Amino acid sequence: MVGERRPVVLRNGTVLTMDGQHSVLTGHDVLVVGDKIAAIGVGLEVPEGTEEVDAANGIVMPGMIDTHRHMWQTAMRGYGADWTLTQYFVWYYLEWGKVFRPEDIHAGNLLAAAEAIDAGVTTTVDWSHGLQTTDHADAAVDALRAVPGRFVLAYGNIQDAPASWTAKPELRDFVNRRFSGDDDMLGLQLAFDVTGDPEFPEKPAFEVARELGVPVTTHAGVWGATNDDGIRLMHEHGFMTPQSIYVHAATLSADSYHRIAATGGSISVSTESEQSAGQGYPPTWAIREHGIPVSLSMDTSVWWSGDLFSAMRTTLGADRAREHMAAHAKNDTVTHSSLRAEHVVDWATMGGARALGRDSDLGSIEVGKKADIVLLRNEDSPVSFPILNPYGHVAFQAQRSDVDTVVVDGRIVKRDHRLVGVDLKAIRSEVERTIDHLKGQLGEEAWQKGMNPDIPESKVLDNPYTYTDYRGDTRTSV
Repeated sequence: MVGERRPVVLRNGTVLTMDGQHSVLTGHDVLVVGDKIAAIGVGLEVPEGTEEVDAANGIVMPGMIDTHRHMWQTAMRGYGADWTLTQYFVWYYLEWGKVFRPEDIHAGNLLAAAEAIDAGVTTTVDWSHGLQTTDHADAAVDALRAVPGRFVLAYGNIQDAPASWTAKPELRDFVNRRFSGDDDMLGLQLAFDVTGDPEFPEKPAFEVARELGVPVTTHAGVWGATNDDGIRLMHEHGFMTPQSIYVHAATLSADSYHRIAATGGSISVSTESEQSAGQGYPPTWAIREHGIPVSLSMDTSVWWSGDLFSAMRTTLGADRAREHMAAHAKNDTVTHSSLRAEHVVDWATMGGARALGRDSDLGSIEVGKKADIVLLRNEDSPVSFPILNPYGHVAFQAQRSDVDTVVVDGRIVKRDHRLVGVDLKAIRSEVERTIDHLKGQLGEEAWQKGMNPDIPESKVLDNPYTYTDYRGDTRTSV
C-alpha cells in the first residue's frame, strides 16, 4: 500500500491548470501539502522534507477522469477486438457473463484500477454491470480499495431486471456496509439502461436511486438497444437530473438532446467504442450544438485501449471528420476546426469532474483543490520535445508511457514511470486464474469461437435485455 503523505513539489513544469481561464503556466512549481494543492508559483519555498519531482521539459496537468469503464471485463483484455456490439451482447448479456465469479470481478477490477492510474487516470467510474450478487459487489469494492486511485462504483446487474436487483434487501445492506462513511475516494452510482418499453419497467430502479440519493448512469442512444423513448420516459417521470450521466447518446434525436440539456445532465462519449462497435457515430458534434456538458470514457479493454490519450485523439478525429464530410457534401471547405485540442483536454479532466459533481475539488490545478496531478515527462523519448502547443501535445503526442508521476489525494502512486504500492505480479496471477476458469467453463473450442461468436436467432438485434419482450426501433433516429 502507499505510505503516509509527505509534501510534494513538482518543479519547473508547463502547468495546464484547466481552470476557468485555461491558464497555461510555464516554468512553474506545484506544491502539494496533505491532500490538497497548497501553492502554484515560480521557485516556491517548500516545507522541510518535501519530495522534489523534476518537471522540467514536462507537462503538469490534472489527473484525468474516466466516466464509464467496465472494469470487471479487463481480465479479458483484447479478447473482443473484432466484435460488433451485437457480439458483445451475445457474449456478456446472453451467454457467458453469468459464469463470472466474485473472484473474477475482483481480478478484472484490480487490473483495470492499476491500468488506470498507470495511464494518469486518477478517477474512474467502474460501470460494473456484472454484479450478479452482492458477493460480486463486495469483490469489486475490495479490488478498488486495494489500488491507490479514486473510483466510483456504478452498481449494475445485466443478468437481472433493474426493478428486481435494486429491490433486494441485500443491495441496501451492501450500500450501508460499504458506503456509510464520508469517503471521497469511493463514490456510488446505480447503472442500468432504459429500454423504451412503454410500461417503463425501470421506474422502480430510478425510485431506489432517488431513495438512496445516488445518481443514475445509463447507456442511452445505443443502436439496437436504447432510444429516444427511454429518454422521453425518464423525462416524463421526472428522473432526468443534473447528476444523470448518459453514455454514448449516439443515436438520439434533437428532442432527446433538448431534454438532456434542459435538465442539466451530461454525456459520456466513448469515441473508440462508438466508431468501432456501432452504437452510432460519435456524437460530440450534436452534443456541442445543444450545449450539453461532455466527459470522456474508454468503455472496456475487451476491445479498446484503457487510457484517455486515445479517447482524446479519436474524439478529435471523429468530430473533425464529420465536420469535413458535412462541408464537402455542400461543396464547402472547413477552414478552422470547431473542436480543438484544448476542448478534449478539458473534457478529459474538468468534464469528468463536472459530470461527477466534483468540479469544486477535482479536475483542475488550483490552490485548495484535491491534489490529483499527472506529470507527462519522458526524457528518453524523442517525442517529448519540443512542447510548443501543450494541449496538442497531450491530445496527439502523449501516451501512457510518458506518464512519469501520478499523485492521487496528495500521495505519489506512480514515480519515475513505475507504479507505487501496486503488486503487478500478484495481479497477474489472479488474472491468470480467472482466464483458466473462463476457459474451463467454455471449453477450448467455445473460447476460441468467442472471439468472433455466432449470433443466435433471437431479439438481440432489437433488444439485448432479457427482462422485457419490448422490441424498440432505434434505427429510425438520426
